[in-house]
Amino acid sequence: MIEKKKSLLINIDERFEESISIASELFLKGSIFIYPTDTIYGFGGNPFNEMAIKKISEVKGKINWRRYIFLISDIEILKNYTDIDSERYLDFLLSIWPNPVSVILKLNKKYQELLQAETGAFRIPNHRFCYKLISELKMPLVSTSVNRTGNEPMNDSSMIIQEFSNEVDAIFYSNKKSYFEASTLIDLSKDEPALIREGRIKFVELMKKLN
Repeated sequence: MIEKKKSLLINIDERFEESISIASELFLKGSIFIYPTDTIYGFGGNPFNEMAIKKISEVKGKINWRRYIFLISDIEILKNYTDIDSERYLDFLLSIWPNPVSVILKLNKKYQELLQAETGAFRIPNHRFCYKLISELKMPLVSTSVNRTGNEPMNDSSMIIQEFSNEVDAIFYSNKKSYFEASTLIDLSKDEPALIREGRIKFVELMKKLN
């Protein structure tokens, strides 16, 4: 049973610095929150805190579900968690980020065990709030769409507040217009890249940068 609570509601446009401070504190405590990104609104939390992951899974209605994107601030942080042998892929990532493009990479042995997965999806977001937050945390931040299992992702902040304000610790929202489209997702865990999901930035254009 999900504990009922009343979420903090914070407009990041009006309370930017305060919102970063509160989000950082919630992250470190193992709490979960909703926040805008450079694509769609996401559930956020610490990927290494089992309680936070469990809470997100419960709210989404996907028990033991771990298909998350990790938002990171730079390539050096990425290297702490993954095994990237290809200089070609590293150069490619440097050329495309920050942008709404997520890539699946092979995790290193330590984090395969910690995250109970062989691969992870990462992105450096092109979004002021997200980038400031993860730059201060110096750790990956979970990002997964705000919706219940089987439903479309929600992007209207008023509807999100109505649906989830008793189930997360805070909802950070913005009145600024966003693209509201999921990131392009590419698998780079093998020798050749594979398109998993196409978003606003097209796969064919990305491959021009790679090749």
